[in-house]
Amino acid sequence: MTDVPPSFEFLPGAADSPVILHVPHSAREIPAEVRPGIVLGDAELERELDHITDAHTAEIAEAAAAAAGITPWRFVNRLSRLVVDPERFPDEREEMLAVGMGAVYTRTTHKDVLRPDGFNPEPLIARYFAPYAQAMTEAVADRLAATGRAVIIDVHSYPSAPLPYELHGEGPRPAVCLGTDSFHTPPALLTAAREAFAACGETGLDSPFAGTYVPLEFYGKRAEVSALMVEIRRDTYMTEPGGPAGRGLSRLAGALGALVDAASR
Repeated sequence: MTDVPPSFEFLPGAADSPVILHVPHSAREIPAEVRPGIVLGDAELERELDHITDAHTAEIAEAAAAAAGITPWRFVNRLSRLVVDPERFPDEREEMLAVGMGAVYTRTTHKDVLRPDGFNPEPLIARYFAPYAQAMTEAVADRLAATGRAVIIDVHSYPSAPLPYELHGEGPRPAVCLGTDSFHTPPALLTAAREAFAACGETGLDSPFAGTYVPLEFYGKRAEVSALMVEIRRDTYMTEPGGPAGRGLSRLAGALGALVDAASR
């Protein structure tokens, strides 16, 4: 853990690309100012980061962007989701509050204490969550203004075996899980994703993780904003938990690049 690095980065793509590859959970960085609020010892924290981080997904998105015929835009979180999770609802709508994993986590993947009872999340939400949400809103608005639409493709990964915190871990765990939203995921985008990832193993729908990320300003309101979550099972491209990437990374990046091109057309 180091002093405060950039909280997020918005990397430009082609002027005519509507696609934003969103990578919210790939980083392990925890700012020095945030570390005292976490009760885990250093070794315990590193192990928790192994479990909770979507390792190498920023690399997958970067390689996919390079492989795509029309370069997508990339919005990448540079801090660990243990600082804030930018994809959670910041209020009582968030179902993961039931296991201490709202916008600011208070429990670990194994349901142990991460932050003490009574911890006030508001300073972290103001410092990290709100600026991230605003920047992502502006990024989507920019694509809408430039191209008339925006396509958010969330790039995630998940462990091959369920972790105790998972609310829906009893379902199928395919090589690639596609998370959808009834309003924001058009059938053509889902079909394109299934075709793009067909060579990467079995694809499944909304299990073990469901839904998509859309900034609240557009959520349920603007059909021109489409969204799909791509959840890649970690044993297909890396050593679990928290280990190095393997040869599967390039294959998955190529598939994601093909999806980007299909979504750009």
